[in-house]
Amino acid sequence: MNARKSIFAVVIVLALVAGSLVQTRLNRDRERLGLTRTAIISNAPPVLAFTTVALGGFRGLIANALWIRTTELQEDGKYFEAVQLADWITKLQPHFSQVWANQAWNMAYNISVKFPNPEDRWLWVQRGIELLRDQGLKYNPEQALMYRELGWLFQHKMGANLDDAHWLYKTEWARMMQEVIPGGHPNYDELLNPKTPEAKARVTKLVQTYKLEPAMMKKVDDTYGPLEWRLPETHAIYWGMMGIEHSPAQDKMPLRREIFQPMLAAFQRGRVVTNRFANRIELEPNLDIIPNVSRAYEDAIAAEPENAAHIGTAHRNFMKDAIYFLYANNRQAEAQKWFDYLRKKYGSGDQVGIPENSTMEEYALSKITEDINETSRDRVTALLHGFLTQAYYNLAIGEDAHAAGLERMAARIIDNYNYRTRNPGSKVRVELASLDELKRNVLLDMLAPDPEVNPEFQAMLRTKLQLPASFGVPTGTNAPAKPNAL
Repeated sequence: MNARKSIFAVVIVLALVAGSLVQTRLNRDRERLGLTRTAIISNAPPVLAFTTVALGGFRGLIANALWIRTTELQEDGKYFEAVQLADWITKLQPHFSQVWANQAWNMAYNISVKFPNPEDRWLWVQRGIELLRDQGLKYNPEQALMYRELGWLFQHKMGANLDDAHWLYKTEWARMMQEVIPGGHPNYDELLNPKTPEAKARVTKLVQTYKLEPAMMKKVDDTYGPLEWRLPETHAIYWGMMGIEHSPAQDKMPLRREIFQPMLAAFQRGRVVTNRFANRIELEPNLDIIPNVSRAYEDAIAAEPENAAHIGTAHRNFMKDAIYFLYANNRQAEAQKWFDYLRKKYGSGDQVGIPENSTMEEYALSKITEDINETSRDRVTALLHGFLTQAYYNLAIGEDAHAAGLERMAARIIDNYNYRTRNPGSKVRVELASLDELKRNVLLDMLAPDPEVNPEFQAMLRTKLQLPASFGVPTGTNAPAKPNAL
């Protein structure tokens, strides 16, 4: 009997030792794989450090119960209450990235639209961005979801025009960026090695407030720029690239979309024009960035061969737009270059959307005809900008009848678009600028000092329109006079 007890005792001891060894290995593997979150978080606020230590493993159970209740509140449309519970969850489980993303979405989308005042909406959009950027990423620096959602807030909530207050978002963000990146195009020598107190203060604010790393900004511009850093699309690209650098390989495809989709938007409306008459910014197509937009698509195709087909479709559609944008803006040689490249890479025919024997000019004109009934504000604005540019060009060289025809076409397109906008069943929310406003912007652009623009052409255009030599040249705060009609 004693011998049996001794054997049992030895077996129990061995089992305990073996269990301890296995448990040690399990704990080590769980820590390596990120499955255990019981360690005290460094640099955490006192309340977060307290809950981490005091509740231990029970944090997960409490967080699960709160998450269930949060979901119920969201389904009932009680977003303010859901935000409070989500805040508790982030304190209990700061590495639960889905809660951070969900809470930021509620703030920027669901709660912001509860306020009719655009300034109040902007505060909630900012809170959503700050939550992800300043807090969520601090505890989840390798979670692709965090970078994707942050990029999406810049790309869609701020960059798109689906929210009635989108111009305020863009204007306020441009103002904030102007303080740290004057002119929207960084001086990287200064950012990477600031010498003056003013430069050091700007870099400090850039890094500490906006979490933008100058070296990474330079990498973004070197890869896809130069980009306009006062626009939200550029920041979507920045956070997409940051996510690709820090996230696991299997999670990177959504982040690649956060590069080529905002790049497409940067092509469509990536050039800032200051409207000195209305004291606001206007967004125009950035045709100079077309090669880098194409590169963004091709980089994604090379990195994601299993998704090459649908990325290729998006790439093809972009190039088709680029061709007629260039043609409409009197850049026929570049339009021909991209037309030839498109046919070489993707072919022609019904599947591609290019008739077999069509020329570049025939194709571009057919696209323009389609867009007369288009309801995308960005596309129609780009089309009008091209028509008016060609109109002024023809006016300067004496083709008055052609210029007048192009202006009439632009006026018809504006009337057609705004009629559709006022239709009660229309999904379009924002009317186009008036013909006079568009003409002023185009004319100021064409007459602005530019070493690449023929001064004789500018002089001819001023003479034709009976404008003084100073028109289009910034002179302090004096706004130029209203130009004559074409």
